Parts: sequence; structure tokens; C-alpha cells
Amino acid sequence: MSTKTGAGRKPRPWTTRIVADPAGPPATARDLVRHEVVLSADTWVVKVGSSVLAGRDGRLDLDRIDHLAAQLCQVTDTGRRVALVSSGAVAAGVGRLGLKGRPDNLRQLQAAAAIGQSHLMRCYDEGMRRRGRNAAQLLLTHEDFDGRARYLNMRNTLNALFEFGAVPIINENDTISVDEIKFGDNDRLAAMVANLLQAPLLVILSVVDGLYLSDPARPGPAEVVSCVPRIDDEVLSLACGGVKSAMGTGGMQSKLASARLVTQAGGSVVIASGTRPDPLSRILAGEEVGTLFLAHGNNHTARKRWIGLTARPRGRLVVDAGAREALETGRNSLLAIGVVEVVGEFEKGDVVAVCDAEGKEFARGLSNYGADDARAVQGRHTLEARVLLGSSLYDEIVHRDNLVLIA
Repeated sequence: MSTKTGAGRKPRPWTTRIVADPAGPPATARDLVRHEVVLSADTWVVKVGSSVLAGRDGRLDLDRIDHLAAQLCQVTDTGRRVALVSSGAVAAGVGRLGLKGRPDNLRQLQAAAAIGQSHLMRCYDEGMRRRGRNAAQLLLTHEDFDGRARYLNMRNTLNALFEFGAVPIINENDTISVDEIKFGDNDRLAAMVANLLQAPLLVILSVVDGLYLSDPARPGPAEVVSCVPRIDDEVLSLACGGVKSAMGTGGMQSKLASARLVTQAGGSVVIASGTRPDPLSRILAGEEVGTLFLAHGNNHTARKRWIGLTARPRGRLVVDAGAREALETGRNSLLAIGVVEVVGEFEKGDVVAVCDAEGKEFARGLSNYGADDARAVQGRHTLEARVLLGSSLYDEIVHRDNLVLIA
């Protein structure tokens, strides 16, 4: 393990290791930091990509799915709660239909997903039942996370499944979701599930050994970042030109964005190869597998994770520099006098983005006003707002208890 530095450069805040043989098993070494992270994580969310589950011909690798089921059961046998976010429905459908590759039009993608999802779940269910566990299917869309009532129902269902000792198998509902297939991926879904459950650990299994410091396609040994204490711009720059499979929809940029969503909410993330032997078992043992991204944000409540990191904003409130400074103390609410522009249409109680004058979003919150009323009082003192709209309205556009800083 080493810390990379260059002449005249400050040390980078991460450690690296050499992966000498990308085709072979990783070196086994116990890491005390990893051991502590894993030991304290009572809930895991595991995400597995299509490229891990399917071969080049598009057909599911049944042995690999059974092996993954065995590892998931091994983790649950320790008393931990485990949810799996699994891609692979389209890939399974491609194999079942005998197609040469992933379709490039939405209609056929949705048909492949519909055919493949039942096959994928049957494989997981058979693997789980052989180990005395039940697999449970949940097909979700972004709308399930946007509405507070549906969000809470989803969490209650997951908790009930854990009580029964089942392993939830979660996937996007690709048969009806348009933009999920065209633009989305399951990396973000896994991060949202991790925040929903307040899971201390998210494991993303892909075809890469982690975050590479250099291009793994070049001749010679590949260098992998071992531990990242904080995802900053320099870390994000390493994702450029990353590996992306033919069957999957996400690359390293997507994985880092999802990892940042979890780490800033107080969870840790491991990105590792799902094609290596026993990745979950090695992570459970505290071995140096993949890249570990350490939690660095506040451990938000489930409600604040929903407000700031899950629900999609319905509109934007642009505020002046004084309002931003006041909000970033964490002790102030957003008043009408600090709002310089109201963008979009939203209702009272909707999640809105809070942006500075340059358009950079730095917070999200629940609006006490609909868009029209917010426009009517923007830039005005509280007493003026009361005269305009009546004293029954809130003094705050967004109360500090319903505000989450995300910058």
C-alpha cells in the first residue's frame, strides 16, 4: 500500500495498491479500517451489475448467480440485514429471446426486461431457497421515492421482509419506466435504497477492481485506489474514460456519484469486482477488496435523507449571498427576504432545490409555500409577507428543520 505523491505536489489523501494480475484472484490482506467499517455495519445494500451476471452472449451465468446467493446468505447468517439491488433483467431477456445483443429501441428493451425479470428472479429464488432463505421481488421507479407516503410504505415493507429473514431483490421497473432505461442505472437506485434504510454499507459489484489510478487497458499492472476518505473533484476526475460494459448502463462516473450520495449521508461504500472469487465473503472478512469510500457526512435521519438526497426537487429557490451564508450555519431558516427568484411550479410541502446566484444547488428543503405565493413574497420582509398573504402563512419559506445542506 502506498500514498502517491509527485515532485512539488501535496500528498494525495488516498492510498493505492497494485493489481498485478487482473485475471487472477486479489491478494488477501486484512485491513483494520475496513474491518471496523464492516463490523459496525448491521445493514448492507449490495448492487450487482448486468455485466457481472451475464456473459458476452447475453445469457445469465447461472453458476455466478447461485454463488452470489450463497454469499448473500452467508452475510445474513451473521445477523445482518441485506438487500440486493440487481440489474440483469434486460440481459436475461436478451438471452431468453436469443438476441445478438442489447436492443437499441425502447419498445424492445421493455419487452426484454419483462421476459428477463421472471427468469432472473427464479434464479435468485432457487439459490436462496437452497440455503433456507426466501427471495422477495421489489420493482421500483423514481416516483416511489418522490412521494413521502410511498417512500415510507417501501421502507415498512423492506423492514417486514428483514423480520421474516428474507432477502429483498430490488430492480428498476424497466417494463414501464422510460427514462430509467434510456438514462438511468441501478447505481443510483442502490444509493437511494441505502439511504432509505440508513444502511452503513453499500457494496457495488462491477467488472472492475475498484477505482483505477491509471488506465487499466494499458499494458502492465493496474493500480487501484484502496481507500478514499472523501470524494472530491480530484477523485471524480479519475472516472474519466472508465470501463463500461456492453450490457450495462453505468460507468465509474455513475458509481462515484452514487457513492458520494451515500458517504455524505453517513454511510460507507465499497466498489469491487463481482467477477472475482467470493467478493462479499472477503469484504465480510475485512480483506482489502476493491475501493473503500469512507463516510464523511452527517448521519442524517431517514426523513432528512429523503428530503436532501432522494426526492427529486419540484422547483428552485434562488437566494442571495447573505441567505446562503445564513443557511450554511445550520441554525437559520430561509425567509422570503433572501429569495431573489422562484423557478418552476410546485405546491406547498414539495421538495425544492435552494441555489445561489450562480445557479449552484447547495441545499434542499420542504417549501411552506406554493410557487405562486413564493413569487408574491420573494425579497420582502416577513411583516410585508403577512400583509400580502395573511398571518396564517408560515414566516419561513423553508424551515431549518426541513432543510438539508448538500453542497
